[in-house]
Amino acid sequence: MPDTNLDWLAGLYVPVTTPFDPVTGDAAPVSLRDNLRRWLDQPIDGFLLFGSTGEGALLDEDEKIQLLEYARDVVPPVRGLLAGAGADSTRAAIRLAKRFAEAGADAVLVHAPTYYGPVLSAAAVRDHFTAVADASPVPVLLYYMPKYVHVDLDPGLVGELTRHPNVAGIKDSSGDLKRFADYTEACDDGVRLFVGNGTLLYAALELGAVGGILAAGLLAADDYGALVKHYREGRSQEAGRLQEKLSPVHREIVVKAGIPGVKVAMDRLGLTGGPPRPPLRPLGEKDQHHVDQVLKQAGLL
Repeated sequence: MPDTNLDWLAGLYVPVTTPFDPVTGDAAPVSLRDNLRRWLDQPIDGFLLFGSTGEGALLDEDEKIQLLEYARDVVPPVRGLLAGAGADSTRAAIRLAKRFAEAGADAVLVHAPTYYGPVLSAAAVRDHFTAVADASPVPVLLYYMPKYVHVDLDPGLVGELTRHPNVAGIKDSSGDLKRFADYTEACDDGVRLFVGNGTLLYAALELGAVGGILAAGLLAADDYGALVKHYREGRSQEAGRLQEKLSPVHREIVVKAGIPGVKVAMDRLGLTGGPPRPPLRPLGEKDQHHVDQVLKQAGLL
């Protein structure tokens, strides 16, 4: 069983984008590595590969292994490295968890099955996560993303699952603060509760979150890192002001413009964003201009 000391799994984590070669469309691990080196100079506690923002659903399994190995070469052991291991079959999710552990992942993020998800019973969903947790060589973090995965993770079920010795906690990307509060009530002390919504970090910390896994953190790591630091040190007013400043970045870029918008913003900030992988389409000129305005208003550009 993996090490039960999960103190490293806290703070500001970012769900990194996957860069693609603009000509071939292949994954570009060298560009990923260059981005990671830039982010390592910022107050980021860890990284997530192959999440929703990382276009994990559009990547081949071998691509993921290559990218993870490149990332592990760059990311030092003092920074956490997570990998999204969700799959439609329990067998496939277990295989991914094992391969990712071998490639250097410190933990895996697992969502409920998607294709048959709406017709699965709560018992079937529980069995899926339990089987993955039983087999995974590294800790499992549950992933609740109702925008894309239409399977409800009831607080009672989450509370039960997080009592498994290899389920570390949950990333809640619902954007529903009441649901997050219900998770905090259902889970025991020590469970790693992450919020995935960049407008709710401050409120989630007040409710007991250990941190956030935030796409907006790719664009404003200094500010989000400072928000976490201020909150931990009891400077709530400073933390609140930063949350107010940063919330439009999440709402206007991460939510409204989506992955193509995040990638445009990264290009503007000197990182490699590049095109999304089809069927996602690049952002139009008008929406690119809006991204520029949001970055300027937040003092990021």
